[in-house]
Amino acid sequence: MPKMKTKSSAKKRFKVSATGKVIASQAGKQHGMIKRSNKFLRNARGTTVLCAADAKIVKGFMPYDR
Repeated sequence: MPKMKTKSSAKKRFKVSATGKVIASQAGKQHGMIKRSNKFLRNARGTTVLCAADAKIVKGFMPYDR
């Protein structure tokens, strides 16, 4: 059986931690910051851990990064 391919978009956007959690950038900071509150922008810094339902989907895109 041939190897499965990793989704290129997923490997650029997500990372799997040593404990198996999926880490992603915070959403909502690509454009339109003028209309967002300072509190929103502060809280959207850095990365976040995806919920279990979303992590299961993303792990299906990256078969060898578990």
